[in-house]
Amino acid sequence: MTAGAEEVLRLPEGRPLPDWVARLDRTAFGDAWKRLAPHEALWVIPERAFARWSRVPAAGEAELLRIAVSPEARGQGLGRALLEACQRDLAAEGLAHLFLEVRPTNTPAIRLYESCGWKPCGHRPRYYSDGEDAALYQRLG
Repeated sequence: MTAGAEEVLRLPEGRPLPDWVARLDRTAFGDAWKRLAPHEALWVIPERAFARWSRVPAAGEAELLRIAVSPEARGQGLGRALLEACQRDLAAEGLAHLFLEVRPTNTPAIRLYESCGWKPCGHRPRYYSDGEDAALYQRLG
């Protein structure tokens, strides 16, 4: 199935995270985050991908906390479809200043972000637990 045929859904606030999100979270990041905080939102392509955002409406900002695509579904455009849907929905909420951190060694993610209009805006030394720096990106809309 192509990304164009995928339905990107925003999970209702207060709803428990589906089990598959925790499984994919562990696969992609080595751990699974818990229930969404009140300021967070989750978009999903069921059973295949998710994007978790922190929203700051008073500042017109949002930060991409995590985005993951299941290993067997990578390379099919799901990350792009998910990211573009999130960007549209957040802009409709008035959240036009978007931010994220990414490992500089995560070339596929960086290519995706840059192709979706994200620009580098700094770095955080030794940001990750293994000592790797984080590259900072922003998208202003």
